[in-house]
Amino acid sequence: MTVDQGVDISKAGDRGVLKRIIKEGEGTDTPNPGCQVTVHYTGTLLDGTKFDSSKDRNEPFEFQLGKGSVIKAWDIGVATMKKGEVCVLTCAPEYAYGAAGSPPKIPPNSTLQFEIEMIDWKVEDLSPGKNKGILRHILEQGSGFENPNDGALVTVELEGRLAADGKVFDNRTITFSLGEGIDSNICEGIERALEKFLKDEKSRLTIQPKYAFKSEGNSELGVPPNSVVEYTVKLVNFEKAKESWSMDGQEKLEQAKIFKEKGTNYFKASKFQLAIKMYKRVVSLVDDLPEDASETEENKTQAKDLLLSAHLNLALVYLKVTPAHHFEAKDHATKALKFDPKNVKGLFRRGQALLGLGEAEAALKDFQTVVDAEPQNKAAANQVIVSRATIQKQKQKEKQLYANMFDKFAKKDTELEKQRAKEEMDVIGEKVGEWGAGEGEWTDQQRDRKPTEFEKENPNILMLDKDGQFENM
Repeated sequence: MTVDQGVDISKAGDRGVLKRIIKEGEGTDTPNPGCQVTVHYTGTLLDGTKFDSSKDRNEPFEFQLGKGSVIKAWDIGVATMKKGEVCVLTCAPEYAYGAAGSPPKIPPNSTLQFEIEMIDWKVEDLSPGKNKGILRHILEQGSGFENPNDGALVTVELEGRLAADGKVFDNRTITFSLGEGIDSNICEGIERALEKFLKDEKSRLTIQPKYAFKSEGNSELGVPPNSVVEYTVKLVNFEKAKESWSMDGQEKLEQAKIFKEKGTNYFKASKFQLAIKMYKRVVSLVDDLPEDASETEENKTQAKDLLLSAHLNLALVYLKVTPAHHFEAKDHATKALKFDPKNVKGLFRRGQALLGLGEAEAALKDFQTVVDAEPQNKAAANQVIVSRATIQKQKQKEKQLYANMFDKFAKKDTELEKQRAKEEMDVIGEKVGEWGAGEGEWTDQQRDRKPTEFEKENPNILMLDKDGQFENM
């Protein structure tokens, strides 16, 4: 009689992994690659010899599914299990420990059996800080091995719902450049997740407000502020952007010009974050070209011009965003001035950033340099006045601050002098007047004592009486 070892679940159909269900699980969901799964298991050889058991240790076993941290049969079989399910996997050697085995307990070329209980799993977390901001549950596995990269042209089918009530707010097929999704009402969480997708993959994403539409919400889509959203997303197709390392100098320059134009268009549309992203791409592409000995002088000159323009524009955009990012604006203006130290835009924008940082004297120098170069520049002349007024205010504030500090120190010194004087008088009272408990009263011992021989011989000596007045003894 043949024992039923279950159905073949190997992708190759070679009966390398057979599965027999002992206990049905709950629902329809199964874990997907990337999930952290928790199971109990008992492993045996075909003759029934037990070689390992988490139950014997009373310690459930955890591992990340689909990442090669367990034998191949487990990555295949556990991915088919539902919560609460118990099954037996029969694993051929090529899906287990192969020709080498795992001495001393598992001989070479061993077919193994595992009874596995699915306890639970945690959905894959794609958020940068692993703070459950972007959770992915794969519904349909993708194909191939490549993922879209930043700048890739992607086509996706998506449906967005509010997690609170299930209301659908978005349902469309759309093509866009990865990294520019916000221009098409695609939130950050979807873009970050798509970088992990394979072609034809379909996944459910649960996205927290930080990676969705934040505290502002999205009035165009009807998403309230601070909403958790759920998307079902399918990556229909994508065309990877060419990586910078694979481009020659001329290609980098051409691509940088495209990004510069995009950045300018986004800036004009007041889409400042996208403008920043595009200008940074320009810098990333051509930053090393001016120092590249293999590049032509013409390419080096073009690269310097692009870098000057990108840094100037970044300084401007950082001053425009709310709240303004003065440190970043100063940094990019300074970088621009390395290419053209007398550039009036760079000097003016750095001056604005320095004023915002409270460095009025340094700002005045930049604005004055602009005025010296362009005496008709009214904006710079006005900023010179503003800088001088700011410096004067700062000096007055410092003067008042120091005055207050001196007053406090003087008051403290006076209090200390008074305290010292009191302590000295107490000492004098004890030594000269032989005072009692500090109340100016004579003690019985003082009042009843007999005159000394010295006092008898000098009857006119002055002594302090009990009221603190001098009297003859």
